Amino acid sequence: MALLTPDDLQNMTDALVENDNLVRELTGFSLDRLCADVYKTEKKNEKIAIIPVTAGCGIIGRFSESLLFTVKHFGMNGFITKNTDVAGFYEAVTGGADIILMADDLAFIAYNLRNQKIAHNQICTGRVYAEILCRTKISNLMSKKEVLVIGLGKVGTPALETFLIEGYSVSVFDADSNRLNEVVADHADCSSGKVKPYDPNSNSQFDKIFEATPAANTVPESCLKNNSVLSTPGIPCGLSKALQEKYGVKIVQEPLGIGTLSMLYAVFDEK
Repeated sequence: MALLTPDDLQNMTDALVENDNLVRELTGFSLDRLCADVYKTEKKNEKIAIIPVTAGCGIIGRFSESLLFTVKHFGMNGFITKNTDVAGFYEAVTGGADIILMADDLAFIAYNLRNQKIAHNQICTGRVYAEILCRTKISNLMSKKEVLVIGLGKVGTPALETFLIEGYSVSVFDADSNRLNEVVADHADCSSGKVKPYDPNSNSQFDKIFEATPAANTVPESCLKNNSVLSTPGIPCGLSKALQEKYGVKIVQEPLGIGTLSMLYAVFDEK
C-alpha cells in the first residue's frame, strides 16, 4: 500500500464519522463495538501517546492529528508528544502512556507498554475491513459466504485469511500473476474455505468485494451486482464514481481511522 499524503487525510475526520454510520447500517455494530467483538477486548481508560517520527520521508501532515481525532472520537484518552522519535518515546513513557502509536515509512504500530501486545497496521486494517464484510447484512444473504478479494499484498492477505477463518469461498485476483498463483497454490488444501482465481472476463458477480490496491479502476463492472458492498482500504478508490452510482454500491473506505481503531483493540486487554 502507498504511503499516505496530507491530501489523503484532508477530509479524514468527516470520512471516519460517515463510515462509522455506514458500518452501523451494514452490520448493526458501531466501529468500536465491532472491533471489540473481533478481538474480544475492551478499552479501560488507557492513555494513548502518539509519537511523531521523522525517519525516512518524515512526518506526514495531519497524520498525528488524525490519529488523535480517532482516539478521542471513540472516547479514549490520548495526546501527541511534543518531542519526536526517541525523545518522544521517552516523553510518552515518563508521561504515563499505556499505549504507543507511531509510524515510519515501513511500519505503523500500536504497542501496549503494560501487556506487551503489539499490532501492525497492515494486518489489523486487512482484518477489520474483512470483518466488516463478514458481518454485513445484505437482505437474506447472511448465509451466502462468497467474496471477491482484489489485491493480495500486505493488507489483502490478512483479509483473505480472515475470510477463510469465517468459512468463505474466496475468489482472488492480483495484477501480479505470480503472486496470484502463489496464493492459490498455498491454499490448495485449505479446509476452512475455498480459494480460487478470479477471471475479470468471467460473468462472476459478488455481493461482497474487498479491494486493497494503490490503484484506481481495479474493480471491474462485470463483478458487480446491484447494491454490492465494497470494503476497501485502498487509496484511491478502486471503483469509479460512475459504476458506484450505476449499481448503488455501498463503499466502506476511510484512509486511517478504521485501521487505527483495529490496532488499538488488538492491543487492549481481554474482556
